[in-house]
Amino acid sequence: MNIKKGDNIIIIAGKDRGKKGKVARALPKENKVIVEGVNLYKKHRRAKTTNDKGSVSEIPMPMHVSNVKKVD
Repeated sequence: MNIKKGDNIIIIAGKDRGKKGKVARALPKENKVIVEGVNLYKKHRRAKTTNDKGSVSEIPMPMHVSNVKKVD
């Protein structure tokens, strides 16, 4: 795997095609990377107490290395 943490990349396949970003984390055993601000997943969180409110937060999910390309 040639892509490391901190590399600037461009997405070449999938719903976020054409977007650029920075690699936040590399998972070489799974051949996946997590890119900041790309491939976001909405996580619904339940209120823990009666006074709290539930929320929807966006979490970046891993994507396969074959869907990204390094940018110089």
